[in-house]
Order: sequence, then structure tokens, then C-alpha cells
Amino acid sequence: MKTRNLILGLALSLTILSCSKDESNDNSTVSADDAKVSTKIDAMNDDVSNIVEEQESNTYLNPANGKMAATENTMFSACATITRVPAFNTPLNSGDTVTKTIDFGTTGCTLDNGNVLKGKIIISFVYQPDATSHTITYTFENFYHNAIKFDGTKTFTRVRIPANGNVPAHPKVTMNMDMTATFPNGNIYHRTGERVREIIEGMGNNDFSDNVYKITGSWITTGPNNGTQTSTITTELHVKMSCIAVHKPLIVSGVITIVRGNNTATLDYGDGNCDNLAVLTVNGTTSFDIALGN
Repeated sequence: MKTRNLILGLALSLTILSCSKDESNDNSTVSADDAKVSTKIDAMNDDVSNIVEEQESNTYLNPANGKMAATENTMFSACATITRVPAFNTPLNSGDTVTKTIDFGTTGCTLDNGNVLKGKIIISFVYQPDATSHTITYTFENFYHNAIKFDGTKTFTRVRIPANGNVPAHPKVTMNMDMTATFPNGNIYHRTGERVREIIEGMGNNDFSDNVYKITGSWITTGPNNGTQTSTITTELHVKMSCIAVHKPLIVSGVITIVRGNNTATLDYGDGNCDNLAVLTVNGTTSFDIALGN
């Protein structure tokens, strides 16, 4: 499915973009540009959600300093600085509000997956070690993901799914989005919606590198000229953290359906291989490959 001619795909992409240059992001066009914008915002959502979930989880694994003992099991590089209120090495009591600031600096901090972050993510939650459901709020401060500036507030609720047979207890995270993305060319996109992520492989240890997640959900993105599109995950996405060693994009299968005006497109991530291609099909007729990445 993903072996279609990439050159043909790029040619079709350029044709679509050139024809819609003056009406980009209107209510009638589904283009390769829309798909690539969406995947770049998705990449930020995935990275930030991984970071926030890891930082909240670390607080429960190690309440004194909230950090992993084995740095090789984290997606962070050494250039991220983490501070906490109450301060690290301060005992936490149930009911305490914890605020953690993850500072990626101003020159660019490269994650293990190659994405470059700048600025700060600030997370806040109530420390409740005996609760089965946790809500975390996080905001951005002068935050950039691959040169795209993000503003806004997100919350997610992490629910502990009980063990069942051979499946150990594991988290299921519902992410609520309300954010603005400003691209280097000045285009601004606003996204609201929900993504639900559940680990399906690799649970039961503190090593993120072997995790596999499934993602469902839907969201609305409004772009320049107030063009609006609705995206729905119609076949659950699968994300393999182990693909970091092969390609930066981690989504390996699943389908997102995009509706814009009277047009419908699908973005198909394939059959599970760690490649960096997805197939965009517009109105069931025109198909071409989208190369993913930052």
C-alpha cells in the first residue's frame, strides 16, 4: 500500500497546492498540505503527552525527587531541565498540588526521536497515590516543537485499568485539546478535540522503548481563512516507541478520516512497519504517499 510512487505523490501535492494557493485552508479543499500540517500537530501532541505522562508517573514512582533512576528509560535528552514545587527531595502528602516545569531551553533540545523542542511545558496535578484516576493540566510557555509555536492548555485524565488475565494493570489516558499552532510561515491553526491513548504492549515495566499504544479520538482544526476540517480516527492508530531507532514518525498503522466541506480524505498509516509514509486518498480516487517527519 505504501509503495506507490513518491515522486507522483509529490507532483500531485504540488499541483493541488498551486491550484489552491490563494484559497488554502478554505472549506472545500483537502490537500497534501492539510495532511502534513495535521501530522506535524499530531507529532507535537504525541511527544508532549508522552513527556507529561512520564513526568506525572515518575512522581508516583519516586515521590522524593520525581525522576527515573535509569535515564535510558526516558525519552528525554540531557538538555531538558526539570524543576518542581514542592521542591525535589521534599516529602509529598496526599492532596498536595504538584507543579513541574520542563524547560527545554532557548536554543533547541533534541529528543531521542529527533524532534527539537524549545521553551517550557508546565504541568500541575494533585498528588493522590491511592486514586485510580488522575487529572493533569499542562500549559506552554514560549514553547516550540520543530519550530512550530504552540499555545494553549491541555488536560488529560489517566485511568488505571485493572489487571485482567495475562494483561497487567496499565494506564488509559484521555487527552482534551484546546491549542493554537503558529507555523514558521505565519499560518495559524486552532485545534480542539480528544485523543484517547491506551498502552497495549510493554506495560508492567519502566522502559518506554518497548511500549506500543493504540489511539482513538476526533478533533476539529481551524486554519487560515477560517477553513475548518474534522478529523476522526476511524481505524485505531498504533504507535511503536521502538520505531524511534528506524524513523522519527512512530505511528505505524491505522486510518484518520478527514472531512472538509463536501470532500473526504483518508490518511492511512499502513500495516505496522516502521516506515515514514502514509497514504492520502482524496474522495476515494486520488491517492499518493505523504512523507512524514519534522
